[in-house]
Amino acid sequence: MITFHSEQDMIHFGEQLALHMFPGFILTLQGDLGAGKTTFTKGIGKGLGVQRIINSPTFTIVKVYHGNMPLYHFDAYRLEGQDEELGFEEMFEGDGVCVIEWPAFIERILPKERLEINITKNDDESRTFSFQAYGKKYEDMIKEMAL
Repeated sequence: MITFHSEQDMIHFGEQLALHMFPGFILTLQGDLGAGKTTFTKGIGKGLGVQRIINSPTFTIVKVYHGNMPLYHFDAYRLEGQDEELGFEEMFEGDGVCVIEWPAFIERILPKERLEINITKNDDESRTFSFQAYGKKYEDMIKEMAL
């Protein structure tokens, strides 16, 4: 677990994490509204060389940003109960990084191997990140980063 005391610290950590990402990287972000999921994603985008402003894809479900490799930023909140084919698998298995907010709503189609971060907003407005790696390459990464 890591606790961050400012948005800038979260963004900086996102930049650092991006240096360890690879094509096909899957990151799920769980946390309440206002926990900082999109703020953290801004740091990942910065670390991947994205020049555009990153904002929440709430109404579009997924936004694509281009940098050193594509960043697919998902907000699955509005997908609760969707049973039809969504076509996300192509992005999950593609040449970019997938950051998925509200992953519980698409749990059945998520790749088994991924990094999961749970963000908790604390009473003092700090944020605590806890990490769960699924799959050897993700386990190795969090060991290497001492998470």
